[in-house]
Amino acid sequence: MTEKNLKKQQRDKKPAAAASPHAAQVASGSLELPKPEQTRSLTVANQKGGVGKTTTSVNMAAALAHHGLKVLVIDLDPQGNASTALGVEHRTGTTSSYELLIGEATAPEAMQQSPASENLFCIPATIDLAGAEIELVSMVRREYRLSDALNRGFLDQEGFDYVFVDCPPSLGLLTINAMTAVNEVLIPIQCEYYALEGVGQLLGNITMIREHLNTNLHISAILLTMYDARTKLAEQVATEVRDQFGDVVLNNVIPRSVKVSEAPGYGQTVIDYDPSSRGALAYLDAAKELALRGDYQPHESTGPIGVSPEIAEQLSASAGAEEPEIEVDN
Repeated sequence: MTEKNLKKQQRDKKPAAAASPHAAQVASGSLELPKPEQTRSLTVANQKGGVGKTTTSVNMAAALAHHGLKVLVIDLDPQGNASTALGVEHRTGTTSSYELLIGEATAPEAMQQSPASENLFCIPATIDLAGAEIELVSMVRREYRLSDALNRGFLDQEGFDYVFVDCPPSLGLLTINAMTAVNEVLIPIQCEYYALEGVGQLLGNITMIREHLNTNLHISAILLTMYDARTKLAEQVATEVRDQFGDVVLNNVIPRSVKVSEAPGYGQTVIDYDPSSRGALAYLDAAKELALRGDYQPHESTGPIGVSPEIAEQLSASAGAEEPEIEVDN
């Protein structure tokens, strides 16, 4: 074996060796994270398709569940890919998010436990959901059907720490229901050409929903996905996103990974399919970061975009310093 091949083999072995403790911790259930003071509900949204919304929803949820937190995933995409990845039943006739939205079932009736973890639950989507938007148009509180089903005691009774809502890539009544039911929006952005395509429109839609339907809605995190460290493009996109959105962007990025793509075909998340893979480790780290840094709330000067507490203090101090003193004549 040549010296070049030997070095390559040694490089290839290092990640697996480093990853094995993490894999063992996932298998043994020894990972832990502190519980949030109250349930954190997040909609994973981006009107651009193929950016990793469903992949991010299920893997962030699974990562938090493996850290001992109780997590619910609500599948609002008629394709039902999140349901598939979590290994739950979602054939036609299964009680699902469709029945929940139109009032034919309660959240406990529609909820299933994922075989992957005792802490991970899912309200699945069936193909029936494809016609829900038409049916919702004439219903009372059509924009709040999901919120009413979740926030009138269900989440508190079940003791969920995190809720992730997986949305279709459009702004219809399904996505609006998702955004009125939560406070936080997690936006996955792919590190490829046209990465920010549609994000401006999404920001406008979130702002509109904040003004008219849910004043608490805000962007608490942005996650860079499909990052390929071998290309300059990925680095350029990451820099552009961080320059535009600041520290609401998570430090951890999700690399391109074959294992991440393979896992749903086996009805699993990558966390369970191959916990030592680069993709699994990246989602474990991203979930840990999301949990430990907490909910980034927006400042009055940043619109719907969240900022760290430190940046919020700086913005408030700057705003205070710029206010002119008003002299009052005696």
